[in-house]
Amino acid sequence: MTTLSIDLETYSEVDLTKSSVYRYSEDPSFEILLFGYAFDDEPVTVIDVATGGIPGNLLQALTDPSITKVAYNASFERVCLSNYMRKLGLLEGFLPPEQWQCTMIQALSCGLPRHLAGVGQALGLSEDEAKMKEGKQLIQWFCKPCKATRSNGGRTRNLPVHDMRKWIIFQAYNAQDVVSERVIRKKLEGKPLPEVEWKAYWLDQRINDRGVMVDRKLVENAIRISEEHTEELTEEAMKLTGLKNVNSVSQLKTWLGVDGSLDKKAIRAMRESGVLGLKQDRLLAIRQELGKTSVSKYEAMQRGVCADGRIRGLFQFYGANRTGRWAGRQVQVQNLPQNHISDLDTARSIVLAGDRETLLLLYGSNRVPDTLSQLIRTAFIAEDGRTFAVADFSAIEARVLAWLADEEWRMEVFREGRDIYCASASQMFKVPVEKHGINGHLRQKGKIAELALGYGGAVGALTAMGALEMGLKEDELHPLVQAWRNSNPHVTQFWWDVDRMAHEALENPGTIQRLECAGGRTAICAQMTRNLLSITLPSGRAIRYYRPRIGINKFGSESITYEGLDAGKWGRIETYGPKLVENIIQATARDCLRDAMMRVAEVFPDIVMHVHDEMIVEVTEEQAEDALKYMQECMGEPLPWAPGLLLRGDGYITKYYRKD
Repeated sequence: MTTLSIDLETYSEVDLTKSSVYRYSEDPSFEILLFGYAFDDEPVTVIDVATGGIPGNLLQALTDPSITKVAYNASFERVCLSNYMRKLGLLEGFLPPEQWQCTMIQALSCGLPRHLAGVGQALGLSEDEAKMKEGKQLIQWFCKPCKATRSNGGRTRNLPVHDMRKWIIFQAYNAQDVVSERVIRKKLEGKPLPEVEWKAYWLDQRINDRGVMVDRKLVENAIRISEEHTEELTEEAMKLTGLKNVNSVSQLKTWLGVDGSLDKKAIRAMRESGVLGLKQDRLLAIRQELGKTSVSKYEAMQRGVCADGRIRGLFQFYGANRTGRWAGRQVQVQNLPQNHISDLDTARSIVLAGDRETLLLLYGSNRVPDTLSQLIRTAFIAEDGRTFAVADFSAIEARVLAWLADEEWRMEVFREGRDIYCASASQMFKVPVEKHGINGHLRQKGKIAELALGYGGAVGALTAMGALEMGLKEDELHPLVQAWRNSNPHVTQFWWDVDRMAHEALENPGTIQRLECAGGRTAICAQMTRNLLSITLPSGRAIRYYRPRIGINKFGSESITYEGLDAGKWGRIETYGPKLVENIIQATARDCLRDAMMRVAEVFPDIVMHVHDEMIVEVTEEQAEDALKYMQECMGEPLPWAPGLLLRGDGYITKYYRKD
């Protein structure tokens, strides 16, 4: 099959770093400037689209199913070309993702950096193969609006005629990107992405293309109410203190007569101490309230929404470097605030009406920021005449861990349809716990323990998960850790079996190390080849660690480290058995969601979102019950590659997105 390698250089007044390629390329200012391409191993050609257009043979190739289109971060090229062709009347909708492959996805599946230059450096590309260093400056010059100055004649955009020398270099840069992408693709041919992963990628692209409707009126009113509330509180603080800048920490500390921090914890401690005067206490209360005021997600929706009212491009396939899980983009739906308001419909209708006075009356001034925060989810709505069917896996990580570790008592909990978080809470607190029933408030504590301790966590992990804030005492934490580990001997053994397997793989390059799991019904394998430690999951997909090695950690013990992205920076990361198990469990849970979504999409194709282990499908109101039933069936049916894994899907129907 013929391969067409593509790289585009484009212009738009929309800031791509604050929006999506969908909004960026639908903007009236959008243009394709350069089109670099190469068929198979032919020399690279650059089309100067800014002064001409895209030739007919290339336009035809873009819709030819016999030609595989390839690019680095291919969604950018595919969406930009789709909007370009749609404006010419040559296309409806988007170019079919099934005809595209993405070199970036291949790189991410190997644990490599996200950016092209970083991948080239990691793979040791020569100077003739690597990305040109001049790229950033040239992109800034040609691809973004410029500031009008006297020296540039007051223009707000740099065109080729304004600096032909730079334009010629820019064309060379465009051609070099095609070269780099093609070299990287060939270097990664030995670690191909499985066909099922390409199918999942194509599904991901269709979900991103479809997008989800945004309630623009709710978003607009939430932002306005928040701004008015912030302004009112700021004015009160200025009158109270006489300060012109109540955001200045140093001025506030002087006025308060205190030293040290004014962070959330310090403010809470000062207010609880009871030694503050009324004015001081009110000032700190205002600061606490202002600290909760954030409409960044509403603003992200406003920036990203397309002309038809839908926001697109919310998901990044293979966004999590180690596990391959999806990551959020723009609004970051993976970390939306939960909603606990009992009268959610009422609060939502008040904001939708823009009635700040009623909001203050019903919820009080100090609850306005929290109320707006809890309504963020509800800004995602179904179209008129349609609704959302929402289903998620019940406690999937706990189920996968119990299955792989062959922890029978935990499997029995799932086999009987009991709640693992309730079961853990019962064990910890020695009382019966039922969800939405007797001692139901303890379920969250059981959930925290499950999430904190299942991957080797100890007292620090419990504390980080909020154990102290939920009523546990410090002297309870260590016994709790020991009790959890003692009652889960197969899980704790599994941590160190995986640790040993990884060490043996590194010590014996090329040899496959096999670990029998789930009572011998499946296995996990590890192998070191070249610069990659690959751990093959029961699904057949491998998660990979780049340039791993064994060293000595700060505790004087042997430890595995590898190169990867950690907190946004590329560097060497330490790992060990429990952490590897966390990656394995989360990656396996991700594959369960992948398979369920692919099955659901065959019958109900309009998946609009997925959040962690949950999927949201938009259907007609008449289809809703059937759709939800089918989604739950797909989530609960046994997987061919996971014999004995007990899964279950729960769900509900709603006109707007919320947490049930």
